[in-house]
Amino acid sequence: MAPRTRRVLFSVTVFLASCAVAGSFINQRVAAQSASDESTLRDSLHNFTNVYSLVEQNYADKMTADKTDKAIYDGAIPGMLHVLDPHSSFYDPKAYAQMREDQHGRYYGVGMTIQPQPDPAAKGGIKIVVLYPFEGTPSYKAGVRPGDVILSVDGKSTEGMDSAAVASMLKGPRNTHVLVTMGREGSAKPLEFDLVRDEVSRPSVDLAFMIRPGIGYMHVSSFMETTSREVGDALEKFGNLNGLVIDLRGNPGGLLNEAVNMSDKFLQKGQIVVSQRGRAFPDQVYRAAHGSDNKYPIVVLVNRNTASAAEIVSGALQDHDRALIVGETTFGKGLVQTVFQITENTGLALTTYHYYTPSGRLIQRNYNNVSLYDYYYVRDSATQPRDKSNLEVKLTDSGRTVYGGGGITPDEKIDNLKSNRFQDSLIIKYAFFNFSKHYFAVHGSVPKDFVVDDAVLQEFKSFLKSQNIDYTDQDIAGVQDWVKTSIKSELFTSQFGQLEGLKVRAEWDPQIAKAITFIPEAQTLQEHLKLALKNNPANH
Repeated sequence: MAPRTRRVLFSVTVFLASCAVAGSFINQRVAAQSASDESTLRDSLHNFTNVYSLVEQNYADKMTADKTDKAIYDGAIPGMLHVLDPHSSFYDPKAYAQMREDQHGRYYGVGMTIQPQPDPAAKGGIKIVVLYPFEGTPSYKAGVRPGDVILSVDGKSTEGMDSAAVASMLKGPRNTHVLVTMGREGSAKPLEFDLVRDEVSRPSVDLAFMIRPGIGYMHVSSFMETTSREVGDALEKFGNLNGLVIDLRGNPGGLLNEAVNMSDKFLQKGQIVVSQRGRAFPDQVYRAAHGSDNKYPIVVLVNRNTASAAEIVSGALQDHDRALIVGETTFGKGLVQTVFQITENTGLALTTYHYYTPSGRLIQRNYNNVSLYDYYYVRDSATQPRDKSNLEVKLTDSGRTVYGGGGITPDEKIDNLKSNRFQDSLIIKYAFFNFSKHYFAVHGSVPKDFVVDDAVLQEFKSFLKSQNIDYTDQDIAGVQDWVKTSIKSELFTSQFGQLEGLKVRAEWDPQIAKAITFIPEAQTLQEHLKLALKNNPANH
């Protein structure tokens, strides 16, 4: 056996053994394997070794160490896991570090979101542009603006680099300096920023404000270690409410305990939030530990990309008739992954449980005989039932019918916003983002009472012509409100910060406006629950 083949076999064996040891450690027991199981495992490892040996000896290109690692960590192990289910996955060192950073919701750096944009004059055809600095961070305080182009970091040119490489240079230990050179439209020469790295927090409640008199609105982008605290802080700032809209659109989920803790802020003490059932571990039921006495009606806005922990919150509030769920049927991710640490900087996210809502609904969507592409992107035709006849039927606390086995079905449907070709072209070509740079280069600033009037709209049209972006007056007239909102949002993001830009979009968003109209229906829902519990106290 060739040395590299032995190395590959060793890597795979260590991976499998580590999984077993990690599972045994967490479960505090080791399941005995039968002799036939051990024989099957030996045969499978032997077959894998033979396959790799043939690849090593006969592949057209030499199997270098990099290719070997890629074959194992990007091929063999993920391939094995994806055969099991769509959500079990392996974290290589880079992905593992990113996962831990996402869970913490903080890191040390300068606090800006960057992305590559096309630039024919730059090496590699791209430039690294600041989308926006996070408010209160070193880059924000220093005056970095959206649209600034990062030319160099500590004297090292960013030409030819991707955004991940530049982001890595910007991060570093707390209180260390990093010199960033920026290009800015309207500035005759590059700008230098001597930034001192600090802890950068990325809030999961990225927007919370009174969207109408007496009506609070909050958007929860993910579930990480600070989410429930952020939700509590937002509720305190709202004070007395006549209604609340919780926006979970696009929320991919995250930490289970944070979903439970967030639900706790709206449910009664002792009510079930979620249960999880698996094979190797005891079933667990999570309940509201403290509960809340708030009585205001709640509307939860969801879409097809609301998943996992966000579905737990939606399902719990729906099953207990605490909130009216509106929008689209959610993603349907009810598989629970336990992250086992394999080595110091790698990990295995292995499915160990299924999630069930308080009424007993399975959240997970069917994925049998479905490709990963269809599972994620073609749900309407491939994996979403067109009717509810085959879905499991459960009842809420007040006796309303709800359906399981395919995500959380909304009580009221709100169609997703669909863009046309003209809108897509403006976004793809960064028309609004680049116009904001141009506008500030000419006008300097905008006031808080700024309105996109006919003069601003005409200036935008002239800018589109200068950028060779084709349009007709009918194109703009057909989506004029959207165009004006997009212009104002980008200008406010640059002038006043990301939160003000998000507010502009939220105040216009037709889906949010429609969700607000369901506040009275959410109030009626609570009244029906009180009546149902009065007539049948055993259901409480």
